[in-house]
Amino acid sequence: MPEQLADTVDPANWTCPAPLRDQPVVVMGHGGGGALSAELMEQVFVPAYGNATLAALADSAVLELGGARLAFSTDSYVVRPLFFPGGSLGDLAVNGTVNDLAMSGARPAYLSAAFVLEEGVELSVVGRIARAMGAAAEAAGVTIATGDTKVVESGHGDGVYVTTAGVGLVPDGVDIRPQRARPGDAVIVSGPIGLHGVAIMSVREGLEFGVEIASDTAPLADLVAAMLAVTPDIHVLRDPTRGGLAASLNEIARASGTGVRLQERAVPVPDAVANACGFLGLDPLYVANEGRLVAFVPPTAADEVLAAMRAHPHGAGATVIGECVAEHPGMVVVATGLGGTRVVDLPLGEQLPRIC
Repeated sequence: MPEQLADTVDPANWTCPAPLRDQPVVVMGHGGGGALSAELMEQVFVPAYGNATLAALADSAVLELGGARLAFSTDSYVVRPLFFPGGSLGDLAVNGTVNDLAMSGARPAYLSAAFVLEEGVELSVVGRIARAMGAAAEAAGVTIATGDTKVVESGHGDGVYVTTAGVGLVPDGVDIRPQRARPGDAVIVSGPIGLHGVAIMSVREGLEFGVEIASDTAPLADLVAAMLAVTPDIHVLRDPTRGGLAASLNEIARASGTGVRLQERAVPVPDAVANACGFLGLDPLYVANEGRLVAFVPPTAADEVLAAMRAHPHGAGATVIGECVAEHPGMVVVATGLGGTRVVDLPLGEQLPRIC
C-alpha cells in the first residue's frame, strides 16, 4: 500500500455490507426470507408465543375447528414501487395470501385487508390499489370480507402498506407440509423463475435489459387443485417468494432432514432474467417469485402431476428440476453444467429488499 494512502486509511472504520448475525437492532436482512428472518422467528416470536402450530413455520397454519380443517395465513406487503410491470401492491396482497393458503392444499375462501396509509398519499393511488385487489380477488375466487384502515403522519410511512389474512378449507386426506419430503421425491417447479424480482429491480433502479420483464404474480389455488386431483399424496408445496427457490428448498430440506439435489440445466431461468442476474452479479435461485410453486411429489405420481400442471395456464412451464435424497441431510446442492457440484445455502438476507 502506498505510504500516503496508508496514512489516510483506518481499518477500524471499515464496515461489512452484510448484516452481522449478532445485530442488536432490526436490519433489512431480517425481512429477506433468509437466515436472518429464520433467526428472528426462532429466537423472538416462537418463544414468545410458544405453541406447536406456530413452531411448524409453514406458509399457512392448518387448524381443526368445528369439525373442519382450515388453513389460516396472514402477510404484510411493503413493495416499492407500488406499481410495476405485470402487477401492483394490490395484486401481491391478494395473490400472496391466496398462494400461502394453497401451499397447504386449501381452497382459499375469504380474505381480510388492512391498509396503513401515509398522510399525503394521493387518494387516486389508494383507489387504484383497491381496484387491483378487487380484480385479483375475483380472479382468485375469494371474497375480501373485512378490513381496517389506519393513517400515519407524513414521513412515518411509505405511501401504502397492506396486510391481508385469509382462510380456506383443506380437503380430507391432504397433508402437505415441509416435514413430509421423502428421498426419491421428484422436485418440480411450476415455471420460469426470477421474473418478479427482476421486474421490481428494473423499475426501481431504472435499469434497461433490452426487453420488458413482467412480474409473474398469479393465484395458484386452481393449479394446486389440479395437482391434487391427480393424487392427494403431494408431500410438499412452497411458493418461493422472498429468498427465491434457494430459500424454500433449504427450509424444506432442514424441516424434513433430507437433502435436495438439483440439476442446474433443468432449472428454467428465462434469458432476460439470466442476463440481468449476470449483469448485476445475482444468482437466479435467490431471486423472488410471486406466481410459482415448488412441489415434492412421490416418484410414482410425478409424471401424472407434471402433465396436470402443464395443462394449466399457471403451470405450462412446469419441469422436474431435481430430487429429494437421503444424502447430505438439510442441504441443497446443484449439479452444474460442467460436471461439478455446488452447495446452495440459505441466504443471509435478501438480494433485493422490499419486493413483496
